[in-house]
Amino acid sequence: MSLAVSLDGSSPDVPGLLRRHWPLLPLAATVLFLLAPLPAGDATASGKVGPADAASLLLVFVCAVQALRGRVRELSPLGVLVLGAPGVGLAVATMTAGDPYAALPGFVRYLQVFVLVPGAVVLLVRDAGEFRLAAGCFVVLALVQGAMGVVQYATHTGASYQGEDIRAVGTFGPGDVMGMATVVAYGLIVAIALALAPGAPRRVRRIAAGCAPVLVVPLVLSFSRGAWIATLGAALLVMTLAGIRRALKVLVALCAVGVVLVGGLGVGSEMVAERLTSITQVSSAPDQSVTDRYTMWAAAESMWRDRPAVGVGLKGFPANRDGHSSLGLSSGSDTAGAGQGYVRQPLLSPHNMYLLVLSEQGLIGLTALAGGWAVLLVAGLGRLASGRFASGRLASGAGTRDCGLIAVGLLVWQLTDFLYADIGGPSTVLTGVIIGLAAWWALPSPAVAGPPGAAIAAGSASASVGAAGSGGRRRGGAVAAAGGRSGRPAGRRAVPGADGR
Repeated sequence: MSLAVSLDGSSPDVPGLLRRHWPLLPLAATVLFLLAPLPAGDATASGKVGPADAASLLLVFVCAVQALRGRVRELSPLGVLVLGAPGVGLAVATMTAGDPYAALPGFVRYLQVFVLVPGAVVLLVRDAGEFRLAAGCFVVLALVQGAMGVVQYATHTGASYQGEDIRAVGTFGPGDVMGMATVVAYGLIVAIALALAPGAPRRVRRIAAGCAPVLVVPLVLSFSRGAWIATLGAALLVMTLAGIRRALKVLVALCAVGVVLVGGLGVGSEMVAERLTSITQVSSAPDQSVTDRYTMWAAAESMWRDRPAVGVGLKGFPANRDGHSSLGLSSGSDTAGAGQGYVRQPLLSPHNMYLLVLSEQGLIGLTALAGGWAVLLVAGLGRLASGRFASGRLASGAGTRDCGLIAVGLLVWQLTDFLYADIGGPSTVLTGVIIGLAAWWALPSPAVAGPPGAAIAAGSASASVGAAGSGGRRRGGAVAAAGGRSGRPAGRRAVPGADGR
């Protein structure tokens, strides 16, 4: 974000930026290619390789090339363990599956989302400026998808909801009603974090503060209860970490937008109220979707009890579902609208990521995946709480605390959403990007993972050398002392450690 726009008002050197940061282009494409619409009538993108997936494969390839050239961040032993352990669990689940060949597509998908893409993000994102660029792509994606969703609601061209084609789904279509809600929620969390970040430039904070209320509108019109709950929890955490006084201002603004839209203008007021009320009635008077979810949760638990260590194998839930389900499970969910005719979509997962992993990969897989996520969350929160971020400033004038708020907020949103959703659809690849950004913040390079004073000293040394000039022996030596991989001039390449990383 700060790379694309010069915050001091001067014109950015676009050719120079591209030369220095070209490895980040596949990462930006992985996020922004989700703006490409699905073909009309395509009820689901499951099992298909979309533009964003292709960009993520290019991202991994670029990372491999840069690694061979020695131009990636250095990972700590803990980082290697957290990012590599899921691959071991996936391999075990695949080899012990009833049909290993049928499990191979699941192995590839999980490896992409939870190992390869996060690893590529951690290795290629070299400083806070590049982190902000990736985060800014989420906001751009959310604004465009959200605008399309609002138009769908206003023109009755969205997905079918209670007999009307008013559900905002963006380009994802009725087969992936959570797609637009997910990307809009990502953008909203990033905007809130930037609006509240103490060290962020005033211009950035003002733009982010303007984007946050705007993104509330399509999120509400998605009628997604899960996205609402996850966004509320993550937003409250980010506000608390940023400070009570700043948080109250944003909270008042967001509440005012909600009151004006729903109360004053009547935007979906009855349906929104009914949807909110249904959250409190999931036990006493559940609708059919909630009943199906509870039934599939019970089926997933039953599968795990049959094979507690390794589960039934990747992609094994659909094949084993009927043998472990009660008669209360329906045959599927109805989808229609947004350019698609009526389609009965089968229920192929328990809509709970933790139970899906437990049923298909057993305790081994769940420990490898969820254990790594827990490490990232604890380490990220600890780094924010202890103030272990560089005091040095980028050219934009901002420190790195905003990166921590973004990383923790997005990770908390994802882990909360996993309680009533799982991977599937085109937006799944963004899960890997989020885990990578969270790991970038939580697991700093070994050169800057020492005491807080060491990181601060490294950042200060790099900043003072940068002010003295470029190309001399003094600059190269200071960069190497600050945690760089070599003494090459920093003007050619941003070096880990130059921004507290």
